[in-house]
Amino acid sequence: MIRLGRYGAWSTQLRFGDPGLAAEVAAELEELGLGTLWIPGGLGGDVLADARRLLAATRRIPVATGIVNIWAHEPADIAVGTAALRAGHGPRFLLGLGVSHDEAVRPMGHDYARPLARMSAFLDGLDTAPEPVAREDRIVAALGPRMLDLAGARSAGTHPYFTPVEHTAAARERLGPGPVVAPEIMAVLDPDPAAARETARPTTARYLDRRNYVNNLRRSGWTDGDLAGAGSDALVDAIVAHGDADAIRAPRRWSWPSQRDASARCTGSCSESRWGPTSSRKNQQLPSASSSDPWYAGDDTPRSGKISS
Repeated sequence: MIRLGRYGAWSTQLRFGDPGLAAEVAAELEELGLGTLWIPGGLGGDVLADARRLLAATRRIPVATGIVNIWAHEPADIAVGTAALRAGHGPRFLLGLGVSHDEAVRPMGHDYARPLARMSAFLDGLDTAPEPVAREDRIVAALGPRMLDLAGARSAGTHPYFTPVEHTAAARERLGPGPVVAPEIMAVLDPDPAAARETARPTTARYLDRRNYVNNLRRSGWTDGDLAGAGSDALVDAIVAHGDADAIRAPRRWSWPSQRDASARCTGSCSESRWGPTSSRKNQQLPSASSSDPWYAGDDTPRSGKISS
């Protein structure tokens, strides 16, 4: 079983930034004690090669994809690549899978039809490959209830993205204490709330242009007014943790539920972030925080988030 650690880092720059700097930062994050490095794969490309580069630059820390876009790859190819990563680096790679979005998939030439069935078929392909990817070595990005059910039944758990804490609590309640729930959490290291929201809004605007995220937030009770443009102040506060390092660490309404409330809200606490201004690369976009040791199925809910400064 892959030990993800209690907190991890989700970073676009670890995949698409300067490779030498990314390797250096990956090693530094490992030494700082983060548990897992998460990299995006929604745009396709050879994401497993990028995972291999980070695995080679580190010694112990697992690397996870958040996520491999199943419309951009064949399950047989992903199974072969995953087996190669495990052969070369041991049980340090977690295959994160997702259905992405209609807005991203159609430009690739695919018809975004029946994404739930597509994910189920992709998992079938991983199961029947000559070197199968075991259930505990893969995780499924899930927002809605049926995808959550599939994630819990056929993978180690779920890696939600662009969700408020209430979704984490609902996901944990639906999945029960066994599967991992590893949501990504964005954060802006800025004590000025207005300035922090302005930093966050280019990102929230991009994701609020994705129908899946909007529909998921509507299920949680957010209104059209909240979801317009780059999002209302209340929505930004619910999705993006902001403040100084102490404020981001503190359990807040817009951040992480306290461990005391965990049994009621998550059936396993939604851990608070320890991410702070520890790196000298203050002007770089810094990664995220995520938790789970060994999977934090019942004690702590894994998280990943982005830090901007």
